[in-house]
Amino acid sequence: MNRSNENRTGFLGTYFDPDAALRIARLAGILAWVLLAVYVYTTLVSIGQFWFLVAAGAVSYEGTNIFDRLSIPTLQLSQLSPGLVYFVTLKVAQQALLILLDVEDNSRRAARQRIDVQE
Repeated sequence: MNRSNENRTGFLGTYFDPDAALRIARLAGILAWVLLAVYVYTTLVSIGQFWFLVAAGAVSYEGTNIFDRLSIPTLQLSQLSPGLVYFVTLKVAQQALLILLDVEDNSRRAARQRIDVQE
């Protein structure tokens, strides 16, 4: 059964507005990309500042062991990890909301078809 063939009735048994839920899902997806872009931008600025200081001679590796030298890039890349967590969390929430809306719609459609068959 195609959605365009089906009449949309204002069924009052739902506890939510499907259009509002779709807007929330869309907003979560947009917010995920915006937050990821902000975190990527700040990470790139931080890496750029670090390499500018290295080129200017303001950062010296004298007296540091290999582990300290290896930890410097990871400190800058670790700024990106909260952004990745926020991105994944918001995208999972968006997809979960869309899946739940689809399950609710399919359940309602199946119940309607079962009632129509019994009549």
